[in-house]
Amino acid sequence: MSGAGAVVSRQLEGRVALVTGAASGIGRGIAEVLHSRGASLVLVDINKQAAESAANEIAGEGSAAIGLFADVTDPSTLASAVDSALERFGEIDICVANAGVIGGPGFTERRDYNDDDWDATHSVNVRGVVNTNDAVRPHMIEKGRGRIINIASHGGRTPRGADGGIGSVQVPYGVSKAGVIQWTMHLALQIAKHGVTVNVVCPGTLWTPMWERIAQMRSLYDSRYEGMEPNDIFDAQIKGSIPLGRPQTPTDIGDAVAFFASDDARVITGQALNVNGGAIMN
Repeated sequence: MSGAGAVVSRQLEGRVALVTGAASGIGRGIAEVLHSRGASLVLVDINKQAAESAANEIAGEGSAAIGLFADVTDPSTLASAVDSALERFGEIDICVANAGVIGGPGFTERRDYNDDDWDATHSVNVRGVVNTNDAVRPHMIEKGRGRIINIASHGGRTPRGADGGIGSVQVPYGVSKAGVIQWTMHLALQIAKHGVTVNVVCPGTLWTPMWERIAQMRSLYDSRYEGMEPNDIFDAQIKGSIPLGRPQTPTDIGDAVAFFASDDARVITGQALNVNGGAIMN
């Protein structure tokens, strides 16, 4: 039994993983899992200092991880990050496009979406994923193998509705995540012949800085949560919507990403996997 566990724990030994939005939240959890399975890390974030700190904290100072700046809405910065990664490690085997936003500036202070929400979610969540995938695609095609894993949301699978008077401010986010799922399937078809798989993980409900902002918004606009603290709102959401009765964690998402990145998923491509405790089943 211990032997089997050891094999699983180092299943990504010798591989190099690039993760965007890696300094905190889900991205950080993904990076921790991939490193624990043996992968070297290229942690990319719009906050370079935070990316560098995460690299040191996860892997220690040395050659196993680097932190780099990139703004996923700017392809030139992603190209520079990829060049730096290739210079350091020689290859990129795994690409995790995780960077995302839930709305435009001040989205927690309004009930309904505005143009900023559409612009921000499309530019970061959709174009940012496309830009990230495009940055690594030529390298993976050239070497004839690779794993691309995009991070969407179960909110991109099924409309959530404007329940409890919360309004429509999260609609652009859900639409953007649906776009990530659709893009993933198109890209999977395009590059399957080159030995590159492309899949998407759809997280459910996690306590992250992003969800804390959602909870703050609910306390203002959803009468069921008026006056409640963000943690209590989160707990109520879990009890009311997740059959397994517990929230997901960033490392839960990391485990799913590690599966898609591993040889166990070598014949799986173009698939969307919900990691949400059964909250949405499709």
